[in-house]
Amino acid sequence: MRRSLILTLIAFAVPAAAASAAPVPDGADWSQAFIPSSDGVQLHADILRPKNVPAGTKVPVIVSIGPYFNHSGQTGPAGPAEATSYDPVGPNEGPSDRFLDFVQGARLMQRGYAYVMVDLRGFGGSNGCLDWGGAGEQGDVVNAVKWAAAQPWSNGNVGMYGKSYDAVTGLIGVDRQPSGLKAVVAQEPVYDMYRYLYGDGIRRENAAATPALYDLIAGTPGPLTDDANYNAAAANDPACLGQNWANQASNDNHDADYWKDRNLIPGAKGSPVPLFLTQGLTENNTVPDGTQEYLDNHTGYERAWLGPWDHVRGNETCPPSDPNDPTTDPADCPEGRLKMGRAGWFDEVMRFYDRFLLGRDETAQDPPVAVQTFDGKWRSEESWPPVDARTFTTQLRPGAYQDTSTSWSYDFTDPATSGVWTISPKLPYDVHLAGAGRALLDVQTGAPNQNLVLDVYDVDEKGNGVRVSRQGHLLRQSGKLPLILWSADWRFVAGHRIAIRVTDNNRDYYLGATGTQAPVTIKGGTLSLPFLTYKRTRTIQGDPGVEIRSWKSLTATLDADLIKSSESSSFALPPALQDPPPPVAGQTGGNAPQVTAAALKAARVAVKRMRARLRAQRRGRLLVSGAAPSGTRLLVRLRRAGHTVKARRVTARRGGFHLHFRVRRGGRYSAIVTGKIRGQKVRVPVRSVRARLR
Repeated sequence: MRRSLILTLIAFAVPAAAASAAPVPDGADWSQAFIPSSDGVQLHADILRPKNVPAGTKVPVIVSIGPYFNHSGQTGPAGPAEATSYDPVGPNEGPSDRFLDFVQGARLMQRGYAYVMVDLRGFGGSNGCLDWGGAGEQGDVVNAVKWAAAQPWSNGNVGMYGKSYDAVTGLIGVDRQPSGLKAVVAQEPVYDMYRYLYGDGIRRENAAATPALYDLIAGTPGPLTDDANYNAAAANDPACLGQNWANQASNDNHDADYWKDRNLIPGAKGSPVPLFLTQGLTENNTVPDGTQEYLDNHTGYERAWLGPWDHVRGNETCPPSDPNDPTTDPADCPEGRLKMGRAGWFDEVMRFYDRFLLGRDETAQDPPVAVQTFDGKWRSEESWPPVDARTFTTQLRPGAYQDTSTSWSYDFTDPATSGVWTISPKLPYDVHLAGAGRALLDVQTGAPNQNLVLDVYDVDEKGNGVRVSRQGHLLRQSGKLPLILWSADWRFVAGHRIAIRVTDNNRDYYLGATGTQAPVTIKGGTLSLPFLTYKRTRTIQGDPGVEIRSWKSLTATLDADLIKSSESSSFALPPALQDPPPPVAGQTGGNAPQVTAAALKAARVAVKRMRARLRAQRRGRLLVSGAAPSGTRLLVRLRRAGHTVKARRVTARRGGFHLHFRVRRGGRYSAIVTGKIRGQKVRVPVRSVRARLR
């Protein structure tokens, strides 16, 4: 869905509600403090502490750290255009209300939690130069968490909470692991700050616009009537703003040290900090580019909500419709409906915090990972990608395209069918993609700095394709090009096709890309996609997200000739989804995952217990015998010269089975024994023997 320039600029910052200074929430005492750092920066903090606890009580602390807590409003003078408040005068009656919905909705004060909002350097009441997730801001996160843990009213256990930029600072906390940090809630973050501006070199509109937007926010003072110390610290050095813009807008090299320092994916490796993540898999803002990579590296306890939604909070609902605002169309977003679709966000979040900040564990009632697919149904997974995801690799068709940089990922101003296509035959059964695909392309460039985008589509019987995943790259030279696609969770239904396109651009996303007007040749390549092994037949609480209908309407139309010419009979598809293995003890209940690592291990152990052999006896008698779990129904097929000549069924008893066959012709015979053990189909071939007719 294409957005106007202003919406693209502000999407990273837009809150669920207006966010200027507001009255102090009920049940809270408000105070302010300045947190010193080793490099001379003073970070401003607004502190809300519960009134209802006895004097001297030490309480757990939740910290939000980011650029949006200025007392005059989180997006500054652009507020009126961005549906956020802006109050340059005052009087200042309290701290920012950016997360007032969280403070009140989760009843933080009534639960006995303190809540601290910290301005990153260069923003709000903090001095210093803004740093776009660099060493300075990473140091701010460490200092703020340590400070909160060391306060005399703190029990030493700190959580972090945020969405978007202040979810990025949460991931910084996960990576840096400051003492006292016990749990992080990160909604719709960016995993690698480079990828918010570029697609491995292809410029998004954000490359120039985003640093300019944050310069504007950082340069906004507090209200005139605010505390003099606050406004003195808020004064920003213009050199900082110019440097911030230049460092980002003029540097498209992903391998530069500047960007390596701002890639949070490697730093998650081995981190034990518990993480609760939300990620919209149809995000057009903080997109799922790096989601699987980050989760693969992170080793601590994980919770997540994943599904087809845009840049929203777990508790966010549709606003009243406004005839002057097309984004409030009640057909897509009826007033009061949860945008993600799942109820209970604050309850789940607080059970997560209670477990790690108070030692009170009631999280067993919650799904470890709640995933919504495009039929609007929710399921529970033990982890994501799911434990039974297996990779299948398809050879891509060679071809060429013209780098005009005008192609879209859906029908808009062109047929959206340019590029080199590889299309599967019609699917004979449902298949379920879950994870991030990986491509390796052999590319011949026709000019320096050309554009390449790889798209994956779900194409229905009429030829209408909905984009499922993608990735872009700037081709600086010819050679082998590896790509890691955006994370996705998508069920392709029987009769549809999986289509892969390599082309020059997606104008709905890489708006800053410019074409070379020269050809790009795809000499060949592969795409590996992860598919589930087992069916998911159980659902958990949750309604369809509001993004589903509009997303499915964005289609690229493939005509019959294109499908016929691009179809690959060798397209690598997984086998049909199997029935899930039975759960193991202790893993039952409405929110328990249907497929777990323990169940898969039990199934594998049971499968290993199945063995078979064929022995020849006199007078044409053949004996097939072996071992299998008691009660297993088996089909034994006797084969000669590659054809089945006899077949019988038997049930294993006391851990074994045997069947006699009688044949009247000589020659070599073999057997195949098949059965289903703990939900998994097992096929055991048996070596051949020569029949003895005398």
